[in-house]
Amino acid sequence: MAVSALKEYIGVPRDSVEHFGGKQIVYVSWDRHLLFASPFMMCLPRDMLFGEMVDGPLKALVQPDPDSAAVDWHKVEWMKDNKPFNPDFGKSLAENGIGHKDQVRFHTPGLNSLLHAA
Repeated sequence: MAVSALKEYIGVPRDSVEHFGGKQIVYVSWDRHLLFASPFMMCLPRDMLFGEMVDGPLKALVQPDPDSAAVDWHKVEWMKDNKPFNPDFGKSLAENGIGHKDQVRFHTPGLNSLLHAA
């Protein structure tokens, strides 16, 4: 359906990083784990260490999965921008190149208990 405006419409994004008080949105998904239907969305400080993100909110979010206790976080295969990514757990999200609304994916070979068997 066509829309007619009485004056020029200028859209103002409400989800830009300036609206998050020094924090940013980061999406994280666990590949091949169907218990989680979509990526986790976390609002995190840009200066949070990658290791703090993993040890804090990420571990808490994946805890319901039966494989979560067996994850060796330093052997996880990480992806960012659909490319292999080797994060430095001792550096911040920003220093690891993770910006506002970026998605990070991780894969845990051998831990796929909820993957549909083909």
